[in-house]
Amino acid sequence: MNEIEVRFADGTRLRCPYGTRAEALSGRFGVLSAPLIAVRSNNEIVPVATRLEINALLEPVTLDTSDGAMVYRRSLAFILAVAAREIFPSRRLCIGHSLGNGYYYSFVDEDGATVADVAALDARMREIVDADLLIGFRQIAYADALEVFQANGQKDTVLLMNQLNDAKVPVNECRSFLDLAVSPLAPRTSALTAFELLPYEGGLLLRYPGVGRDSGIPPFEDSPRIFAVYKEYKKWGRIVGVNAVGHLNQLVAARGIKSFIQIAEAFQVKKLAEVADRIYERRDTVKVILIAGPSSSGKTTTAKKLSIQLKVLGLEPLAIGLDDYFVGRDETPKDEKGDPDFECLEALDIPFLNEQLLALFKGEEIDLPTFDFKLQTRKFTGRKIKLGRRTVLVMEGIHGLNDALTPQIDRDRKFKLYVSALTQLNLDDHNRIPTSDNRLIRRMVRDYQFRGHAAAQTIKMWPNVQKGERKHIFPYQDGADIAFNSALDYELAVLKVYAEPLLRSVKPTMKEYSEAVRLLSFLENFAPIPPQYVPGESILREFIGESDFKY
Repeated sequence: MNEIEVRFADGTRLRCPYGTRAEALSGRFGVLSAPLIAVRSNNEIVPVATRLEINALLEPVTLDTSDGAMVYRRSLAFILAVAAREIFPSRRLCIGHSLGNGYYYSFVDEDGATVADVAALDARMREIVDADLLIGFRQIAYADALEVFQANGQKDTVLLMNQLNDAKVPVNECRSFLDLAVSPLAPRTSALTAFELLPYEGGLLLRYPGVGRDSGIPPFEDSPRIFAVYKEYKKWGRIVGVNAVGHLNQLVAARGIKSFIQIAEAFQVKKLAEVADRIYERRDTVKVILIAGPSSSGKTTTAKKLSIQLKVLGLEPLAIGLDDYFVGRDETPKDEKGDPDFECLEALDIPFLNEQLLALFKGEEIDLPTFDFKLQTRKFTGRKIKLGRRTVLVMEGIHGLNDALTPQIDRDRKFKLYVSALTQLNLDDHNRIPTSDNRLIRRMVRDYQFRGHAAAQTIKMWPNVQKGERKHIFPYQDGADIAFNSALDYELAVLKVYAEPLLRSVKPTMKEYSEAVRLLSFLENFAPIPPQYVPGESILREFIGESDFKY
């Protein structure tokens, strides 16, 4: 009998038969901090029932980790799909965007989700969880998968299949329900006890714990401004007939993608013009526009394009960089590792910034600072500015929405703009496109194009980036005057051209390999779009290069 060697994190090694299931070796992990929900085999996250066929380094993925939390959430979404198919076989329940610690769902019909519908789904999900059912993973023939998805009325999944060419299609299975497998799920339904279903805005929210099952489900905090943006873009997607990746791929195949790109870009310009109109309505009081949003939201290009729209209205936008107000090396607070924390509010000279803003608003001339990042100190180069009657300052930075940045400035003088890449596209009815994935791929491409960073380096630092966003940006997003969606529904098909070779440079010996494999699998669903189709003034050019703007 053929044997393989399995290594564990503690350095021990074990010879075992070819095809041994990973779950059979879980006792070798020792005492775990939380329940096991998946395993990492040679740095790739796989289901615990995976058969091991090559020598492997095997590590646990538990519920109290970020990877475990994502497996848990996707597993909950799968169980909801099972429940919806059993209770409402003739209706399509589609996943939408995230909202706090939850996913928004809606039925693709005009009836919406009633309180009784949500209660019925909740009861069926709990019955499935209590039954301790196996969540199976297997591969079936392409033709068989196509037949199943067509019979189930999963039209968007069928369209997605046109982009996939493997003879074997991975599926997840529970009871008699099969669905396309896009990532590992929990081994059994009994692991999924913590969740909440709530009626919300004609649909429902599937709410989950923050990190792992044992952290509990936090109280619901509404984000009406973000939801309104998502709802508007979802409606637009239905109008133009592109709200799933398969629809986008059809346009590529039919050579109609150029026209769609023009429409998508024009729609985004229209929304920026509406932002400018809102600012113009308050032109007698607003003196500073504060722009903030998570990493790789395209804030810089948004600020430049917004400035053009403001000029059209007769205003004179003047950009000021918040980075130039850093306090310097000696005064910058340290993080928990003892490194300079340039993201915290205290890294900025708040009193000096407010002093200069107040002076400008009084009509005085100021000497703008410049921060020398090489010397880690502030200096003055003689650049002086004074506000005219129609001048409005434009400031873009991580703390823009936090009133603690500008405590001495009256609220009516400030216009706050929140920018994020809120794609309305889904892979199919049951599989969403996380906005964080969209931004990570943007960041990865930009980091390589302009900073020479490898994909593994960007992936490694991404959790810290997200940690900073949760602390410094997301708590203030609903305090914005308006939210702007910087996502372009065609962009991932363009970014794919750049990202795939970068992701392939991440090897199985690297910890970042699991994320690279996941993103590669995700990008396989997109038909590529030639970068030359992207207009020079597009926000996407901030990440792929050759922009008409100077940065």
